[in-house]
Amino acid sequence: MSKNLSELSGRKGLEDNLFDRMGKLAQNDGAPTIEDLDQLAEEFLIGKANTYGTTTFYDFLKPENKGKKAYVCNGTACVCAGTQEKVLEKLKSQYADNEIGHMTCLGRCHENYAFHIAGENYSGDAIDDLKNIVETKKAVSDNYTVKAYGKAILTAPFSSVQEYYKPFRKALKKDQVEVLEEIKTANIRGRGGAGFPMGLKLEFCRNVENETKFIICNADEGDPGAYSDRYLLEKQPHSVLFGMLIAGYVTKASYGVLYIRAEYPDAATIIQSAIDELNSVGLIGENIDDSGFNFNFKIIRAQGSYICGEETALINSIEGQRPEVRIRPPYPAEQGLFNKPTVVNNVETLAGLHYIIENGGNAWKKLGTERSSGTKLVCLDSFFKNPGIYEVEMGTSLATVINELGGGFKLPIKAMQIGGPLGGVVPLSKIDSLTIDFESFANGGFLLGHASIICIPEDFPMMNFIEHLFDFASYESCGKCFPCRLGTKRGHELAFKALNSDYKIDKELFYDLLTTLEQGSLCAHGGGIPLPVKNALTYFENELNPFFA
Repeated sequence: MSKNLSELSGRKGLEDNLFDRMGKLAQNDGAPTIEDLDQLAEEFLIGKANTYGTTTFYDFLKPENKGKKAYVCNGTACVCAGTQEKVLEKLKSQYADNEIGHMTCLGRCHENYAFHIAGENYSGDAIDDLKNIVETKKAVSDNYTVKAYGKAILTAPFSSVQEYYKPFRKALKKDQVEVLEEIKTANIRGRGGAGFPMGLKLEFCRNVENETKFIICNADEGDPGAYSDRYLLEKQPHSVLFGMLIAGYVTKASYGVLYIRAEYPDAATIIQSAIDELNSVGLIGENIDDSGFNFNFKIIRAQGSYICGEETALINSIEGQRPEVRIRPPYPAEQGLFNKPTVVNNVETLAGLHYIIENGGNAWKKLGTERSSGTKLVCLDSFFKNPGIYEVEMGTSLATVINELGGGFKLPIKAMQIGGPLGGVVPLSKIDSLTIDFESFANGGFLLGHASIICIPEDFPMMNFIEHLFDFASYESCGKCFPCRLGTKRGHELAFKALNSDYKIDKELFYDLLTTLEQGSLCAHGGGIPLPVKNALTYFENELNPFFA
């Protein structure tokens, strides 16, 4: 990380943001011109290599993206469902090969056949109406089940702005420390996968003295199979904004940034409308409710990079730098966006604060387990008879989620990847022994992560799945550290070679590679990808043995 670049990027504040400007320059042709990038470099007093180096990293800014008119989802859920070859063939009937690109997971895992045209996402049977879509550019909304198993908190119906924000107005009349203590009492832990206590992160930031602080909502939900953040952004936007306002109040931050992934175009529009609502009733801006608290929001549209789900890479991205992971310490709470104290929280984590502030920390703490409190959104893919999003108390059995809520499987499957591409591969034999909480999955040798469930059908070769994981990890690596940059690529090469020739992988060498990734990688991207691979080697040894020497 360059501290100087961070300072230069922050000279104009959030409103005139370098990365935001890069995205707008790419809107017409798919990538900014060299001339435009040179002008940006001069304006922000940074090197031309910096603006060019940044834009060439992102899927939707890089020169290779120029001229693309349609995108196929290549997320794991769609790959396992086997639907995307049909999508690609249909798109080729309307576009030339060089006009078709890819997007990694459009959040349509409940019905697959996902693709993107002219700023709109489509899935399900929309592909059969492609000619009409291309001609009219009509939007087609998708529908999915949303249910609570027990107490509805994150999925509760929205009332009205005035009613919903009453707990916020009451909180403004309390001491900030008192409000923070309720969050700490609740012990709400990060829902993006890490599981770090939110209250501690907020307290760390609060304790750093600085006139400028930031709250960032990490809405770059890139885990294939997960679409719960998309649900909250599009269907419950005020739950996210409420959480950011409270986080800002207790940390003495005045700025909230929503970093929303490019693959969710509707989410940014809906969130902006919700922000406008708050502005119209005086719930954001200067001296809110005569409390002395100032807070404003800024939406940053991401440009296609999975690694931006890692908080320090996300911060670099907002600054207009390449989204490489930062070495810690210093942690973002001390030195984050533009070198200022920053708290980065996941969408679902922030959405949980409304219930806590309205009902008290103990009310949330009473739900779930001792160490994993509250409720959790679980995403089920199209292999379930009842795909959709289900809100369950932490500690609910995995069997209940699969058999009662999901209705079981439509087709025979052999395993599930739970928690995204870095989550474990869970065989069917483990269903009865796991519960939806951090400890159960960790003790079982898996990872709860985002709690998205992608099914691996019986006829999907496990070596193909491993090859797909390494391909994803290699493509999405930020390249900052050698173990991840080289290790994920080497893993993909080995799997590809074994699948497409009579080559046998040296098992000892392969495990050395996995160990190097685990122990040497700078962040969870390279460090986490060995988990599902090791699970596959453990539980599907007989199937995989023919590929190893």
